[in-house]
Amino acid sequence: MIALLLAAALQTAAPAAPTGLGAIGQQHLPAKGCAAYLWNPADRQLVAMATADPATLRIAVGGKTIDLARSGGGAAAALGFAEATDYVGGDLHVRLAMTIVQQDGLTAGARVPQASLQVERPGQDALVLPVAGLVGCRS
Repeated sequence: MIALLLAAALQTAAPAAPTGLGAIGQQHLPAKGCAAYLWNPADRQLVAMATADPATLRIAVGGKTIDLARSGGGAAAALGFAEATDYVGGDLHVRLAMTIVQQDGLTAGARVPQASLQVERPGQDALVLPVAGLVGCRS
């Protein structure tokens, strides 16, 4: 009897909140300017795309892909991106911190060997996700 009640309770329980960002799927390079494509190093799923101009960040939270506008950050450093940039949309606040490394042999872009996304919502736990990626540019 207890097993039946436990099974019924598990079926009616609310689904658990996602523990990370969802995949955003294939993204296109902007017609002009640069974009950073960031993936989760654990499973190589593309979880974010940041564009330099206009300064936006695309992520998937709760199964929904959303675009956030830049709300602050340092001055643009490499390829139009700052070392740390804040983005907001609704009650969602995200800080993208990334290291951009330009190297010989890599034209129209650069590597992002290390970066992090810090996602915060009022009244909920904050999430910090390590990411890595590439920056691609088109003139």
